[in-house]
Parts: sequence; C-alpha cells; structure tokens
Amino acid sequence: MGLEVGIVGLPNIGKSTLFNAITSAPAEVANYPFCTIEPNVGIVAVPDKRLQRIIELITPQKQIPNVLKMVDIAGIVKGASQGEGLGNQFLSHIRQVDVIAHVIRLFKDENVTHVDSHVNPISDIDVIHTELCIADYEQVEKKTAKIKKQLKSDKNAKKVIDFYERLREHLNDGNKVIHFQANDDEMKWIKELNLITAKPYFYILNISENELTQTTPEVMEIKSRAQKEGVNCIPICCKLEAELSEMSLGEQREFLDDLQIKTRGLDLVIQEGFQLLDQITFFTAGEKEVRAWNVKKNAKAPEAAGKIHSDIERGFIKAEVYHYNDLDQLKSEAEVRAKGKLRTEGKDYQVQDGDIMHFRFNV
Repeated sequence: MGLEVGIVGLPNIGKSTLFNAITSAPAEVANYPFCTIEPNVGIVAVPDKRLQRIIELITPQKQIPNVLKMVDIAGIVKGASQGEGLGNQFLSHIRQVDVIAHVIRLFKDENVTHVDSHVNPISDIDVIHTELCIADYEQVEKKTAKIKKQLKSDKNAKKVIDFYERLREHLNDGNKVIHFQANDDEMKWIKELNLITAKPYFYILNISENELTQTTPEVMEIKSRAQKEGVNCIPICCKLEAELSEMSLGEQREFLDDLQIKTRGLDLVIQEGFQLLDQITFFTAGEKEVRAWNVKKNAKAPEAAGKIHSDIERGFIKAEVYHYNDLDQLKSEAEVRAKGKLRTEGKDYQVQDGDIMHFRFNV
C-alpha cells in the first residue's frame, strides 16, 4: 500500500489512546513512558461519503474503501537525537512514514504524569521540533562529509556540497526542511537523505471532553502557530474517541448529536493524513464491487489502471469515465449514459478526484 501516517509526540500525551480509537487494534496503554517500544501498526478506512452514496445507488455485492496505514511510534524525549530515551528507535521508525501526525497534550489529569511534570503544549512542540531538526542536521552533516571525499573525482560535488551547507544552516537556525526553498535538482538531493522534517505534517491537539465545544487560549495559541507554519491543527479528545470506538454507529451518532459535533475527530485526522499524501480518489463501480482507489494528483489514466493491476496498465486501450457528481444527481449509470455524461478518455487523460472509471485493455 505504501501510504503511512506516523503518530508522534512526547510520552503520555495520548498517542496510543488515539491509535486504539483509530484502528480498534490493541496497543498497550499505560501510565509510564516508552510503553510503546515497537511501533504499533494498524490499517484504517479513509472516510468518504461519496463511496457510501455510490454503494446506495449501485448496491454491489462487495465494497472496499481507500485505506491508510497508521503507525503509533514510541514517545520522544529531550535529547532523543543524542540517543536519550528510545531516540534511535524513534528516529528510524519515523523516517519510514510518509506523513507525521504530531499529537500535543492539552488535557490536564493528575493521574496521567507528564514527562516534564507539568503540561506545557508550546514547550512540548519545541522539544519535538528541535530534536527532529538536530537529527536531520546530523544526517546532512554526514552526507556532506561523504561528498567532500569525492571533490577531486566528481565535478558536480562542489555544487552539491554548497547546497547541503545552505540546508545545514537552515536546520541549524531551527527551521524544518519542508520550509526550505529548493529547485528540482535540489529536491532530488533532499529526497536522497529521507529527512524527517521534509515530511508533511499536522498537529492533533488532545483536549479534554469539556473543551470540545469551546476554544481555549492554549488552543488559539497553537492554532496561530500552525497557521504561521502553513499546517492544519485538529482538536480532538482522544479519550472520548476511544470510548466512541466501542459504540455502535447509531450510539456514536446519538452521542455526537448530544455534544453538537457533526464530524468525529478521528475522521478529520484520517482525512487530513490522506490529503497530505497528495492523493486523490477515483472509483470503480459495478454490481460485484464498488471500490475506492488512491492515485497521486495529476496521474494519467494508465497509472490509475495500474493501481488495479499492472496488466491493465500495460495493455491500456482507453477508459470510460464519468464523475461522481453526475451519478449522485442522475441516480444511475444508465441515466448518466443517456444524458451523455460518460466519456471515453485515452492515455493522456489526467484523472480527477471523484472520477468513476472503467478500463478497456488488451494483453
């Protein structure tokens, strides 16, 4: 599948509670640091109301949503980049994910100890931010030293070294790589290092249940910071979400209605992770199966076909395409055809989010 969102943060801030709620998979939850040593991994469905509507109109034998891999990673502490706590394990696990979901504790509970003895969200953000920048700085430093040995034999080495020196300075000033301006060649050099702060990220604010219907000064402060960084910020009560996950869908809806909440925080978290992966959704729909598929934005039709099977991409002839909006409005594929909304597209067609596709191929 290859789409991974890593849940990170300090110890005891609610990561494993969130993971349990998201995946309904048993991750140990305990009131002490490092209870999550090996990353827990779960597969989650990406909420999509369009899929449910297509199923309602076509009534297939089987339905398959888009999925994400969620990874609960051990808590990081100050000094992790120097091996403190489970630093090295944390860093190796976080390098493997595609998107970072940074959980920040705002709830206050005397029964759940904070690693620094008191709850200070901005300080917690700064700890993680600093440790990741230091880890990336060291990666760039090692790479620069390696390339310097190639100066005599590689004409391009000086140019690469100069670039990495600028990147190292950027990190040394406490800036993430994702905010570094780079051209196409430089982006390739950045990708070679698999730097942690080059990954897209967002914040999850773990608040108390009574804060769900009000915005506290602490939440406002973090939202302001997130806005400056150009990232999203999702307030969520992880404890409540874990409780909701044990209820039926009807009970969940009734409970949320009582709280005047339209969308579960979990759904917002999963959707945000999916969007940051730069993916769009297309569908295949028939009586046997309705399925959501993900493909990179701007992908052409053969690439989408390849998501289903490599033979379909290799033998691609054409794609019959119509859009979800047309099916939603006209209520059936037969009516979509009758109204001339179904088109035939070739190899250069750029897939649009919400396309419903049927591929013709020959191998």
